[in-house]
Amino acid sequence: TTVKRIFHYLKDTIHMGLWYPKDTGFDLTAFLDSDHAGCPDSRKSTSGGVQFLGGDKLVSWSSKKQDCTSMSSAEAEYVSLSATEYQLADLFTKALPVERF
Repeated sequence: TTVKRIFHYLKDTIHMGLWYPKDTGFDLTAFLDSDHAGCPDSRKSTSGGVQFLGGDKLVSWSSKKQDCTSMSSAEAEYVSLSATEYQLADLFTKALPVERF
């Protein structure tokens, strides 16, 4: 059942994961950047971002060519910000897939 899968997962991955001492803050910090028209063929920009929990624990990162062609560096940054916002929302609202257990 699901509970057995969770305990099996925890037992087998005890050496992996993030450690949060009792006095650790849960401040979420995100950094992002993008280039403007970095791909010479399509003129599409590339977005990248990282998210840290508690200041120094990396919980998520991404790097991806944007789906749209931005007309300015500000637009490329805005597209990157939107992608990072969705990724942060996913961290807190989506359940882990069953296959991961």
